Amino acid sequence: MTSKEMAELAAATMDDRKAKSIETMDISARTAETDYFVICSGTSSTHVKAIADEVEFKLKEAGVPIKHSEGYDSATWILLDFGDIVCHVFREEEREFYNLERLWSKMYD
Repeated sequence: MTSKEMAELAAATMDDRKAKSIETMDISARTAETDYFVICSGTSSTHVKAIADEVEFKLKEAGVPIKHSEGYDSATWILLDFGDIVCHVFREEEREFYNLERLWSKMYD
C-alpha cells in the first residue's frame, strides 16, 4: 500500500466516523520523516477516541501497523504515527489553537 493510499484510507475512515474538517497534507517535500499528515477534528474527547480507534483498526486491517501513538489519555489531540503517514485527531478547540495546517504551510514558504 502506498503512502497516498494509506492517507486516503485514513481520511475515508475519519469521514465514516463523522470527523470534521478532514485535511490531507502532502509534506513529503518538506520532511524525510513522513509523507502525509491527515488531520481532522472531533466534537468531544469521546469522539476523538472513537475516530482514532477506527483509523488504527482500519489501517491495521489493511496491513499497516501503528508505530507510535500519543495523547490517548487526554484525548484532546491524538497522534497516530504509521511511518509514511501521521494522523492528527484533534478536539476542535485544540486544532484551532495549534493550527498545524498554517504552521506547516508557512514553515517552508
